[in-house]
Amino acid sequence: MMKNPKTARTIGSVILTVLLFVVALITIVPFLWMFISSFAPNSEIVKINGGLFPTPSTLDNYVSIQENFNFLRLFGNSVFVATVKTVIIIYTSALLGFVFAKMRFFGRDFLFAIVMSTMMIPWAVTIIPQYEMMVSFGWLDSYKALIIPGLVSGFGIFLFRQSISGISDELIEAARLDGASDTRIFHSLILPLSHNTIAALAIFTFLWNWEDYLWPFLMITDESKQLLAVGLKAFNGQYGTDYGGLFAATSLAIVPVIIVYMVFQKQFIAGIATGSSK
Repeated sequence: MMKNPKTARTIGSVILTVLLFVVALITIVPFLWMFISSFAPNSEIVKINGGLFPTPSTLDNYVSIQENFNFLRLFGNSVFVATVKTVIIIYTSALLGFVFAKMRFFGRDFLFAIVMSTMMIPWAVTIIPQYEMMVSFGWLDSYKALIIPGLVSGFGIFLFRQSISGISDELIEAARLDGASDTRIFHSLILPLSHNTIAALAIFTFLWNWEDYLWPFLMITDESKQLLAVGLKAFNGQYGTDYGGLFAATSLAIVPVIIVYMVFQKQFIAGIATGSSK
């Protein structure tokens, strides 16, 4: 006896929904546990015979991270560096993506191949030469060492090149016939039409820089200039870990990432689809 196709689709849909719910639950529970634990004392967090979640009973963890570790200073430093790098990388990626997508010049494809090849080089291979360069420039303990080496992104150029390639050449030629220069076309036409790609790259870039640990750890030794990802290690003391403070700081640290994603969510999905469809 053959099953009704509509019934089979319904059963498949229910199974898929249940599986997605289970995956979402597995993903969310650790964050929920961390957030609840941020309101509990260390004795409650490490208690062996307690329940699944610690009993929240105090705000001391949130107070102590500012008093003992100057959390707001670390948070502000990370927001500044991540935001500046994100804005600059979006602009340079869009500009170079426009050049590679719509400009015709000798060696264009070869140069783009070089850009693509940079995405295949492991970052660990370049870390020592970059460190030596920063030392020779005298940029240690300076935000220049964190921002300038990452002003151009091969991934960002690729993403914008794929997106801008889909913009009609006739539209650009019409703008030129109206007397618009390439600079005017880029700022008034290309950038507004690339808002989905801008959102996608903004989320990726902000997230990568927000959680970057190794490079700020190598470049910055002044505690007043240090970033949050590195500063979190201060909760691991010689004789123990301040779990309550660590969970409180981590809970606050993920807020900017959530805000950025919520703001650009729809454009992010559309931008990824646009970049991958070319």
